[in-house]
Amino acid sequence: MINQRKPSFKLAAIAVLSPLLVACANTPSGDISLIPTQIDQETSKDGLFTQALKWKHSKPGCKGECPNISLDSVIFPGIPRLTELVDHALSVMTGIDDGSAQPYSSVQGYEDYFWQTAAPRDSTVLSAKTRYRNRHLTVVELNSYQYFTGAAHGITATQFLNWNNDQQKVLGLDQILLTGQHTAYVEALKQAHTLWLASNPDATQDPVAYARMWPFQPSDNFGFTDQGLVVKYDSYQIAPYSSGQPELLLPYSALQGIVRPEYLPTS
Repeated sequence: MINQRKPSFKLAAIAVLSPLLVACANTPSGDISLIPTQIDQETSKDGLFTQALKWKHSKPGCKGECPNISLDSVIFPGIPRLTELVDHALSVMTGIDDGSAQPYSSVQGYEDYFWQTAAPRDSTVLSAKTRYRNRHLTVVELNSYQYFTGAAHGITATQFLNWNNDQQKVLGLDQILLTGQHTAYVEALKQAHTLWLASNPDATQDPVAYARMWPFQPSDNFGFTDQGLVVKYDSYQIAPYSSGQPELLLPYSALQGIVRPEYLPTS
């Protein structure tokens, strides 16, 4: 009988990013908005320069059916701290919930560990892309996919990394919300969830049963976009696996008085 391993992507990602978020408690000063009114395609021209980092490796010396790892990521020339953070966060998103600490802290470290422990059909896909860019902010979307031999399907996870280009720091939810507005943020997220349910065929077919099986959950996994904050959920958090990874959009217009003015577009 195959021993199923339970991934703990979200907990692992939060564990690595939390100390960084605490370290960047100081928010930008001044009244200049860090969210330009231009669309993403225009603002990205002023964003940080990136280079692609892409490869696919199979277990060295293995023949036949072999475990493999794919990486499709980005590096930030001139900003080694951000490049290292992306690499570190991706490696942590491979965590397995078996109560033990991970013996690696980078993608290379994970690869070395993976070749020692992987079953023949095990597969890992790690990716990072810039979801939004402007002169002041860089949003990186980190994704992981792991398939374990014998499992019915693979498990995916996503984590946003919001980087302040000016301060060279990660921004957590507490750093962008006005003091005392966390409850209001959750209420705005609930409203976005209600709109998402209204467009979900499975939810509209039997709303009561769906709400019982897949109740709303708050989340601080947010990313800036040109339209508002996107909050993304992993599979099984608020919807079945067939729904993928749901995204809820909180328009900036709904975040007035909740998010600090410097993180809202100027009218």
